[in-house]
Amino acid sequence: MLRRNIIRFAAVGLLLFAGAAQPSFAADARLTADGRIPVVFHVTNKDALMWNQALNNAANYQQAMGKDKVLIEIVVNGPGIKMLLAESEVEPRVTAALTNGVKIVACEQTMKGMKLAKTDMIPGIGYVPGGIVEVVDRQREGWAYVNY
Repeated sequence: MLRRNIIRFAAVGLLLFAGAAQPSFAADARLTADGRIPVVFHVTNKDALMWNQALNNAANYQQAMGKDKVLIEIVVNGPGIKMLLAESEVEPRVTAALTNGVKIVACEQTMKGMKLAKTDMIPGIGYVPGGIVEVVDRQREGWAYVNY
């Protein structure tokens, strides 16, 4: 299982960084019920450069594979949560990603620890009780995993 996830991660990484054509997934690669390729991006970094890279890669993957053929969820916890504040320098990019069908969710546990309320956050994002739980659940469901 670990070897398969490493292979998936490597294939997705090559695609994201090289802008390659559609990869061929192993016969056991999981798709969503509607046939889309699920990818979870895990962002814990508060650096705007890393955030821009994550958002660029999400957009590039949508473009390379076809927006209607992928399901992208960006899960944010730890210090990265600050980039989901309404006044964040990456707010316009986050809002654009949301508009383009990328699901972005904030960890409520991190928000609680940082004393942040939903009213502090970028409108349109979603929330999960625990970011790491969401990431692990997605991986167990067969989602490809990319970490920032």
